[in-house]
Amino acid sequence: MSNSESPDGPPSFEDAFRGDDVEQRIYGTILQTREPTTASAIANVADCDSKTARKYLGWFSELGIVTRHDGHPATYERNDAYFEWRRINQLAVDHSVEDLQQRVRELSSWIEEYEDTYGAPTPAAVDAVATAESSDDRTIDDVYGDLGDWATAIKERTRYERARQQRASTETEQVSG
Repeated sequence: MSNSESPDGPPSFEDAFRGDDVEQRIYGTILQTREPTTASAIANVADCDSKTARKYLGWFSELGIVTRHDGHPATYERNDAYFEWRRINQLAVDHSVEDLQQRVRELSSWIEEYEDTYGAPTPAAVDAVATAESSDDRTIDDVYGDLGDWATAIKERTRYERARQQRASTETEQVSG
């Protein structure tokens, strides 16, 4: 038995949802879908019939997990805004206001370091090729790695700040309510 087939390890990538119920297989398929897809194509990947897929996709659409696009046939795609909201909500539940604020400070510090290092306000303002060519110690891979980390830090800071605001608002309501 290979490692990917071990009962203690994850299933192979090709059969990531083996053993899950139909709802979980459809949900997992939606998580991997990056463009509008028909219910029959989703059903094919999730190994179920199209009618079942449409039933769950309708339910996921009502919950905001997927976006339904009318047409012949209708298509469905993952609603990234839902997953962003869910991530922020989970951060607010799992961390105190102080912990969230500390993380915002750490990320802000990293962002300031990148701004100083590259002399630019955002990663998009950096010409990666020119920067690497003019540097004796940074390769193009180093620069692209930094720019990716910088962009990630900006997105994470926004998430943590939104979670901090949400948590602070919840705590204020509980104290005054």
